[in-house]
Amino acid sequence: MTQRSEFPHQSKTLNYEDPAPYLADVFGLPGVEQLQAIIDGRFPAPPIASHFGIEFLTASVGDVLLAATPDASHYNPIGSIHGGFAATLLDSACGCAVQSTLPAGVGYTTLELKVSMLRGITRDTGRVTVHGWITKPGSRAAFAEADIRDSEGRVLATASSTCLVMAP
Repeated sequence: MTQRSEFPHQSKTLNYEDPAPYLADVFGLPGVEQLQAIIDGRFPAPPIASHFGIEFLTASVGDVLLAATPDASHYNPIGSIHGGFAATLLDSACGCAVQSTLPAGVGYTTLELKVSMLRGITRDTGRVTVHGWITKPGSRAAFAEADIRDSEGRVLATASSTCLVMAP
């Protein structure tokens, strides 16, 4: 039996900025402009993006595109990417799609997320894109869907989400 001390050790350093100093400025913008400011580098990406290597690619009202590259640090005990990696990407895309429809000063939180895993993901999958879109905007609740695709366009996972819209 292999002893723990014999396992090769790897490490991953996370670098992120505390969003607190920027929150007032961020919430002073409509949601789509908040996302565009992250894409343009005017505001830092949220810290969760560092954990999962999430890249913000495009944002328009009701539609967002993200990307990430799975690596061995995302593996579960059976040697594939943990479902939480896909769920986090899908939740982020659904949430950002909702955010893109909101006026300045209004936030959201996920109430429900249904995820369907359609294909396995490993580090060999490479960079994946995550598309999120609104199915029904709302002032109290909003509904969104998302999918993850590999570089060949195959759908790896899908999600539907209900988000609570929170006005001040």
